[in-house]
Amino acid sequence: MLIKNTKPECIWKSSAVLGEGTLWVPFLNSICFVDIKKRKILILNTKTNKKKILKVDKEIGFIAHVKKNIFILGLKSEIRVVNLNNFKTLYSINIELNKPNNRINDGKIDPAGRLWFGTMDNFEKKQSGSLYCLDNYMKLHKVDTNYFITNGPAFLNKNNFYHTDSKKKIIYKIKIDRKFKNIKKRIFLKFNKTDGSPDGMTIDKKNNLWVCHYHGRKISVYDLRANKIHQVFLPAKNITNCTFGGKDNKELFISTALKGVKYNELKKYPLSGSFLKIKTNVKGKKTISFKKFGTPF
Repeated sequence: MLIKNTKPECIWKSSAVLGEGTLWVPFLNSICFVDIKKRKILILNTKTNKKKILKVDKEIGFIAHVKKNIFILGLKSEIRVVNLNNFKTLYSINIELNKPNNRINDGKIDPAGRLWFGTMDNFEKKQSGSLYCLDNYMKLHKVDTNYFITNGPAFLNKNNFYHTDSKKKIIYKIKIDRKFKNIKKRIFLKFNKTDGSPDGMTIDKKNNLWVCHYHGRKISVYDLRANKIHQVFLPAKNITNCTFGGKDNKELFISTALKGVKYNELKKYPLSGSFLKIKTNVKGKKTISFKKFGTPF
């Protein structure tokens, strides 16, 4: 099927320094995203168009849904489960306290309801990042290491997914076993200099991979053989993350960043830092919430 999309629409002039962590929450009819550097969670109800901004006390890389108003926040050095109605902390796990210059970056829930996320050097210079999985029993697994800038992940199924090192410009295809010990990892795709860097990603119902280009002003779509089958040019330079949601799960919500955009470039890319949307003729995979076995939060 030939992929088609509408012209990009700005749905929030958020002026995000580093927008990330797009999340569609059907329960709330809302799309969420974060601004890592401004330490903000931004929530837009797509039915009422009501906007809400929540401040947090640390840099925040992502937000993931658990149930009702309970969410997981990927903070600088902490995984924190909170009730967003009252901001009460229900659970907390410290991450890499021995690496004070590291922070959590991107994170998503896989089809089994487990949380995957990566860490990175906040100065983007050291290869000190790792890939983690928080399983359904709240046990943390370090699955992979030696990343500069972790991004993605995007899941084909519970055992196979894509993950990125943005600084290396590489998208990996990874297969894991049940115990998170043996992984098969290969290069799925490597960007060239003119493409920018691969950033956040998502997968549609046909298992095509939608990849955001940081410094590349577009989203590219690749099939299972890494053939580019579609691209969407956007009025922003740094495209950071995307997810499907909205009506029939055919709307793609896109975060962007002002970070690194020079003043004279804003005329060419006027919506840098804004939150965008396109409508497509393909469906995305449904949002999965974190599934915890045992005593609920």
